[in-house]
Parts: sequence; C-alpha cells; structure tokens
Amino acid sequence: MTAISRGETPAPEGLRFVHLGFGADAVAYEPAWQEQRRVHAARFADEVPDTCLLLEHQEVYTAGRRTSEDERPLDGTPVVDVDRGGKITWHGPGQLVGYPIQKLPRPVDVVAHVRRLEDALIRVCAEFGVEGTRVEGRSGVWVLGDPVEQRPALGGLRLDFDPRTTDELFDPRLNGPEYAPSNAGQRREDRKLAAIGIRVAKGVTMHGFALNVNPDTTSFDKIVPCGIRDAGVASLSGELGREVTIAEVLPVAEKHLRDVLENADLLPRAV
Repeated sequence: MTAISRGETPAPEGLRFVHLGFGADAVAYEPAWQEQRRVHAARFADEVPDTCLLLEHQEVYTAGRRTSEDERPLDGTPVVDVDRGGKITWHGPGQLVGYPIQKLPRPVDVVAHVRRLEDALIRVCAEFGVEGTRVEGRSGVWVLGDPVEQRPALGGLRLDFDPRTTDELFDPRLNGPEYAPSNAGQRREDRKLAAIGIRVAKGVTMHGFALNVNPDTTSFDKIVPCGIRDAGVASLSGELGREVTIAEVLPVAEKHLRDVLENADLLPRAV
C-alpha cells in the first residue's frame, strides 16, 4: 500500500488540504470534531484559507439532528450525536472522510454546496470506473440498482410480498441478512457510495462527506443508514470486485475537490 503523508498539502492559494490521520493513525471522532471547530473559527476570522480536512475515522456511529430513535443500533452501541444535518451513519476504516471548511456568500445556498460535493465525488467514482449518480430527494452519491420488476425475489418471495413495499416501518435490523443494507448490491437495489451531511454556521461550512472505499459495510447493518429503509450501501471495492485503497483514492479526491470547489461560481441563495 502506498504510504499516505500526514500534514498539509502545499498550495500557493485556494483550497488547502490537511491530512489528519489514516490507517494506524485513524482519528477518533471527538478530536476531529474539535479540530473542525478550531479551523471553522479561524476561517470565519480569515486567519486561514478554505480548508478541507481529510482522514479516516476510528469506528463510530454519528447521528445528525433528524435521526429517529428507531434508526439507532438495537444493541446499545454508543452513538455520537452531532450538529450536522441528516441522520445516522457509520464512520470507520476504509472510508475516506472529508470536512470542507469553506466560507460562502450570504445568504448561504446550502443545497448548492451539497451539489458541489456530490459533483466532485461523482467524478472521483468515475475515475475508478464506477458510475455514481444522484437520487432525487436523497443526498449523496449513489449506484443505481435494477428496475424494481427486474430485481430478484427476497427471502424466496415474489416482489409483491416484499414487506418493504407495504410497511413504512419495516425494520431491516430485525429481518436477516437478505434485507441488510450491506447486501443491497446482491439484491441489485440502489446503494449509497458516499454520504453527505453538513452544517453552515456564520457563513462557513462544517462536516462534509464520507466515501466508502474499502470498509466493512456490514457495520451499516446495525442501523438504518441515513434513515433509508429501501436501499443500501456500497463501496468502490465492492462495486469493482477488487481492492481499492484509501491511498489510491486520496489524490484523486483532492484533485476533483480542488477543481470543483475552487472553480465554482459561488453565489448567495436567491431570496
């Protein structure tokens, strides 16, 4: 595996990348959150340029403000409640996490910022030969599944009897591996490659994205990822059928994040 350097990626101007830790140096969630807040305050004061923190996290579940109790782990696994948007997700080894801390014109167009992150990550996936896309009403980057009528039967039942089509409270955590989010690819369903959850305070962004490179996706099976019960999760390695590493993805992610975030025509939200 190619070594990943720690520290800042030099840049004369524009977006600055800071590597907080990867692999054996993966970062616990709380210290990374504290560093986000520190850089956020410095960016608001114009003491630093726009900055993107890049890292792998030690294993953790985090819950955004809209998370429901029935989406959390059933076994009492600890969850860190955070101040970003979105719902519950997992972070851990094999997942590239990015926290772009960027000053935007006010009133801030939050949706446009999310779309820019999606665009950059879709480009990253494409460079590795995976077709990522958006799904209406669902943030993040997705791999689309087959049309519903072409998907295999679940649990030996015809699609007409798939409980998820009739029960809004169907709980994949309780219904065996055939419904697990990590098995969405086998079911040929829509599956999320990258999750996005952000916060904007004082016109400066926080939190960001998590791109599944080569994680153990069964970690998502304890929760209802992002509150979505009728789709699942994916990784670049799983989609390609070969091992892809964080070290391979990191320079590609930096290239496309820089291109998209530096060259965007930043406009205030229309009012």
